[in-house]
Amino acid sequence: MSTPPVNTDQLLDYVTSCALPTPWAQFTLHAFIEHSTGKEHLAMVLGDIGDGEPVLARVHSECLTGDVLFSQRCDCGAQLEGALRRIAEEGRGVLLYLRQEGRGIGLVNKIRAYRLQEAGADTVEANLQLGFHADARNYELCKPMLAQFGVRSLRLMTNNPRKIDALTRLGIGVAERVPLLVNRNAFNNSYLNTKQAKLGHMMGPAEVPADAS
Repeated sequence: MSTPPVNTDQLLDYVTSCALPTPWAQFTLHAFIEHSTGKEHLAMVLGDIGDGEPVLARVHSECLTGDVLFSQRCDCGAQLEGALRRIAEEGRGVLLYLRQEGRGIGLVNKIRAYRLQEAGADTVEANLQLGFHADARNYELCKPMLAQFGVRSLRLMTNNPRKIDALTRLGIGVAERVPLLVNRNAFNNSYLNTKQAKLGHMMGPAEVPADAS
């Protein structure tokens, strides 16, 4: 089941793989270790993605509160589930899971940012008040991770034009943007509107959801 390693441009090492059954399909889970930080990054692969055709893909940054703890303050967990479901329905695709919690600021600082948001800051203002960029993520690891599987072109599930630009600058083709609009609710409505207004996310019409109760 293991995939032979390829040249990773000295950014990370490919380690190993295993079968990962999920509610939607049995994926193959691949593990990488980043040289500079020691962080462990993952790729979930389904089907033959190295045949030269554009691959349905999601580049997902870790969000423990949304992905694991079911937080409704963001749309991250729903995006993760939605992306895996779509890949399973298509029978072919890849999800890169990058350890970039809180748009790159880390878990504890994300909780600090949440506290500032409760005091009135929006998600961008909170990061800036803590001394970080609005979005400190780096996508350079995507190129060697995708090269591991022979992927050169994506049908990328994202609402974030900056992510498309970053991947394109790395030489990764984005043949299509696939919208991933999920889980707008009373708790994350302002957050999603801020991502649209200040970070350029393509969220569609901003609608105020029904009361959470």
